[in-house]
Formats: sequence, structure tokens, C-alpha cells
Amino acid sequence: MADHQEAKITLPSEPASVPAARSYVARVLTDWGLPNDTDAADAIRLIVSELATNAVQHTFGQSPTFTVDIVLERDELLRIGVTDSHPRWPQRLPAAVQQDNGRGMVIIRWLAAESGGRLSVTPTREGGKTVWIALPWTAAAQT
Repeated sequence: MADHQEAKITLPSEPASVPAARSYVARVLTDWGLPNDTDAADAIRLIVSELATNAVQHTFGQSPTFTVDIVLERDELLRIGVTDSHPRWPQRLPAAVQQDNGRGMVIIRWLAAESGGRLSVTPTREGGKTVWIALPWTAAAQT
């Protein structure tokens, strides 16, 4: 496999784009050798769903699109980033029982940590942000 592989898709910030993002990432990772029926593939699909949902719901219509970047570095590190143009960064909210939302980032952080990965947020030149997860590829590909 190549030392560096990348894939990217830009979608409209609307609810129908969430399953489209999830399906796109699943197809790319299957092409790169991650079996679709593994725990790792399930976790990655859930992470992408949560990140895409955040990009749609929490940008308050100020980001007309969002972009999903997938990067595989040297068959060692898988990075998935979701970029939107809204300047508001994700908020870490307490997990109160009464909350109907606000748990997405908690889920993402937990899933990433369970896989030996991490979550980070970086600003874009345009004033938005990218929320990244980084996961060891060997763990994902072997699960």
C-alpha cells in the first residue's frame, strides 16, 4: 500500500449529508483494506456520523458545506477530519441526564480513546475549524 493516501468529500450542511458522509468514509476505508464488518469499522462510522451531525447542527446555517478528509499515513495512522466554516469550536458539556444533545463529542472522544487514538481541533485559515480523530491503523485493520 502507498505511504500516504488521501480522500476527501464536500457535502451540503444538511441532515441528508450525514449518512452520505458515513457511507463515503466506509467505502474509502474498505478500499484501503478495512473490513466493513469489524468493530473498528463500526466505531469509525459512528465517529463520522457524530462529527458530520455536529457540522450540520451546530453551525447554525453559517457553514453551507462541510468537508470530510481521510488520510492514511504509512499504514500506521488513520486521520479523519470534518471541517466547517463556522468559527464556534465544539463545547464540552456536562453529561446531565436532562440533556437531549451535547454528548456527541463525549462519544467521539471515548471511541477514539478506546481505539488508542485521540481527538483534536484545529483552526482553518478561513476562520472555521477541523475536528480530527487520529487512530492507529494497525488496530483498526486487525479488529
